Amino acid sequence: MQEYLVISAIGEDKPGIINGLSQTATESGCNILDTRMTVLGGEFALIMLINGLPDQIATAESSIPQAAEAFGLTTILRRTAPRREADGSRPYYISVVALDHPGIVREIAGFFSERKINIEEMETGTYAAAHTGSPMFSLEIAVKVPATIAIAPLKEAFIAFCDERNLDATIEPRR
Repeated sequence: MQEYLVISAIGEDKPGIINGLSQTATESGCNILDTRMTVLGGEFALIMLINGLPDQIATAESSIPQAAEAFGLTTILRRTAPRREADGSRPYYISVVALDHPGIVREIAGFFSERKINIEEMETGTYAAAHTGSPMFSLEIAVKVPATIAIAPLKEAFIAFCDERNLDATIEPRR
């Protein structure tokens, strides 16, 4: 029976981190199912999901922190189970662009939280606008909309919500 392990690692960005951690997972006999990594400031951050037989996961639990330590990374490992898909929920993709100001993430997260809509993925960033150099903010999220929520009124409410805050937004089915 397959077991699952989530690995979280953070530390100073250095070449070879992904190679070292993925090699260690593979040498443990595990399969890498999903990975997210980024560099924030000067810090490398990774979340990885692996699976394998119980003895392979146990090997990974002892060897991955050692491999991560060689790169100066702090790790957290946590056993998990495969994700259960919500029945009837529909995947949607939301994109927002606006002049940067504090509170955008909180307000958008609040909009979806109030409606019991789960945010499954989120990526935000800032950049300088072309020509003016104004600080801009971008947000991209993937959500699962429960079958009990009508899409047309949700879209209307979200666009009105964004218009009130001067946020340029789209909400589309995720493919």
